[in-house]
Amino acid sequence: MKIYYITFRSVTFAQRAEKLLTQQDIRCSLQRTPRWMEAQGCGYALRVWAREAETAVALLRGHNIPMRRLYKQGVTGELEELPV
Repeated sequence: MKIYYITFRSVTFAQRAEKLLTQQDIRCSLQRTPRWMEAQGCGYALRVWAREAETAVALLRGHNIPMRRLYKQGVTGELEELPV
């Protein structure tokens, strides 16, 4: 199953995003990013299932919540950075 990670510059933006998505019944979980993501300036990420990722990104854009990066994790664990 594919999972997406939406990263944020600060915990405040990540918490706002989590609150918005939860209010819209989009399941997500807030977590610290792995160390390799932190090296790129991303300290917090929301984990979102693939079937809800497009809707989640659109909602965040529509509510002007700035996202840092978007990653897609495939079934074998490989990560691919996508444009935000």
